[in-house]
Amino acid sequence: MIVAIIGRTEILYKTVELFLKNGYKIPLIMTYKEAPEYTKTSKDFEELANRIGAKYIYTNRLDEHKEEIKKVNCDIAVSLNYSSIISQDVIDLFPLGVLNAHGGDLPKYRGNACQAWAIINGEEKIGLCIHSMIGGEVDSGNIIDREYFDIDINTKVTKCWEWMSQRIPDMFLNSVQKLQKDSKYVLEVQSKDAKDALRCYPRIPEDGKIDWNKSSIEILRLINASNKPYSGAYCFYEDKKLIIWDAELFEDDEIYSSEVGQISRINKDGSLIVISENGKLKINEIEYDEFIGKPSEKIRSIRKRLK
Repeated sequence: MIVAIIGRTEILYKTVELFLKNGYKIPLIMTYKEAPEYTKTSKDFEELANRIGAKYIYTNRLDEHKEEIKKVNCDIAVSLNYSSIISQDVIDLFPLGVLNAHGGDLPKYRGNACQAWAIINGEEKIGLCIHSMIGGEVDSGNIIDREYFDIDINTKVTKCWEWMSQRIPDMFLNSVQKLQKDSKYVLEVQSKDAKDALRCYPRIPEDGKIDWNKSSIEILRLINASNKPYSGAYCFYEDKKLIIWDAELFEDDEIYSSEVGQISRINKDGSLIVISENGKLKINEIEYDEFIGKPSEKIRSIRKRLK
């Protein structure tokens, strides 16, 4: 079985290493410019291709390289976080098609930032699917493998990424092995009914702006969904940006009148209690003015507010 690689991220890099370890030939690696949160760059993939003797193509327009791809004669391709939608003309160059890893419970949660949206939407689990791609479409095609990760109100997107990083290479390998034994293997045929799908659109750093007029649960979900490797949920303190990296719900019996964003308590452990629209949040870790740590190091008075 000869496998081509399409896409980006350190997870795909680990996938290449796993396939090589299991005796698969990888004569073709196609990638493009990395996103800021990726720890493996296009240069890393180029160096890997040179090391294993694979053809390296740097592009976000695969259709312009169809003849080059065809000459390599790969049986199948695996794709992760490629920067453009792949056409059916390119997919047809591989007899067994192109497999994609998608961090969403297909057919629900198609598109971008699905783990973040699942946290924001209060889901109890996220799905991870390996599916055959259909050209020009987003996250459609037959599902070859699927696993789930349970989440709750305190789950950070960081943990979801760590889980996916651990599972995707093995799931890619498992899927290729299944198709190697039976080229028509399908775990589940994806529904084509629009009512079964939820299209998730990209999130940008500005989406992490905290609105203290929201409920404590909504704010905590935003903090967790915006966590590393993303840029973090943020507000402002004394006109400077303050990122909240760790928080939790907080309840007490206090009866109070307050504006939202008010600091109501500074705890001995260095955390702060902040008032939201319908309750309170305990803030455990912040980033502020090049400092990362306990918020009490920077905020020392309950006469202060976060905005």
